[in-house]
Amino acid sequence: MEKFNVGIIGIGDISDVYINNLNNYDIVNVFACASRNLKKAKKKAEEYSIPKPYANSKELLADPEIDIILNLTPPAVHSELNIKALKAGKHVYTEKPLAAKFKDGKKIIELAKDKNLYVGSAPDTFLGGRLQTCRKIIDDGRIGDIIGASAFVVSHGHEWFHPNPEYFYKEGAGPILDIGPYYISALLSLLGSINKVSAMSTRAFETRTIESKLKKGQSFNVEVDTHITANLKFSNNAVGTLIASFDVWDSELPRIEIYGTKGTICINDIDPANGPNIFGGKVLLRTRKNYRWKTLPREKLLSDWIEVPVKHRFNSISHQKNSRGIGLIDMAYAINEKRDARASGQMALHTLEVMEAILKSAREDCYYKVKSRFTRPEPLPEDFLKEN
Repeated sequence: MEKFNVGIIGIGDISDVYINNLNNYDIVNVFACASRNLKKAKKKAEEYSIPKPYANSKELLADPEIDIILNLTPPAVHSELNIKALKAGKHVYTEKPLAAKFKDGKKIIELAKDKNLYVGSAPDTFLGGRLQTCRKIIDDGRIGDIIGASAFVVSHGHEWFHPNPEYFYKEGAGPILDIGPYYISALLSLLGSINKVSAMSTRAFETRTIESKLKKGQSFNVEVDTHITANLKFSNNAVGTLIASFDVWDSELPRIEIYGTKGTICINDIDPANGPNIFGGKVLLRTRKNYRWKTLPREKLLSDWIEVPVKHRFNSISHQKNSRGIGLIDMAYAINEKRDARASGQMALHTLEVMEAILKSAREDCYYKVKSRFTRPEPLPEDFLKEN
């Protein structure tokens, strides 16, 4: 079995989670890291015993011993660096999104195909215990044929806690492009490709005032719509609804529900942080046996959901201790086994087009036919990738 040297470009806080997780598996070796500040790169390398620190991405990409690039840079430069990595003959795994624009994402996938290289992309949270349990329920036929789905990711934005919240309200961000990838990829992993999209959007405020410590009291302009409702038509004829918002003070909506002819799956955490942007959590199920409209008075059965045991070991419910990077590990095994990676570039490209379609539909008051397709990833076995 070939072992792969990984070079990390971008060593912000999220890199710590990736490095700790990648170090648990023999198939990869965290071999190099790069920052625009060599002192910072050397400090990270010393902290994690990484052999080669680099002062910039160009030097790292020129290293012939590196096989896979892990791109953890800001989204605006994902496309540029992913293309440079492929041109340097490296496989690529990138944080979300694959690129800032669908057209740039297409170039990445086409170049990877030409060079016979792999591209993988976060989010890989659909490989976590909760969504893999949902996938098994669907594949086992427990809720019958899927007819619909709903996903809700709502909050009151980032100015309350983020030191630099302005970015999240500019072109290239907003609720769809910021946290939408987690929810859309979750739906795609369960239901497959999306064929058609329609959407409407609005915004509550033209300016926002920062309340976090660093810039407290400063105001900034809102450049994008911040409350979006979208309709999604899947290739299996299921119809989904997505609400993504930075304008909602509070909500008790479930994060995701999947509706079938025999039952309903519910991910119903009230805390928005416990949605598909993490790996674990509860899975609830209702079928004909505990259907709450069937018995009166209904209030006696309001909480009578079946909790389905989540046995899969990638089931962390913490942002600090999670399984981020398991998509890269799977991609490394996929390269050796000559199979498709689960958190594939094709899936990330489809996610990117769907997000652009939502924004375009809302802006231009039109339906948008989604052109890209991807192969729905195989379920992850419960004993997948035993750690060292």
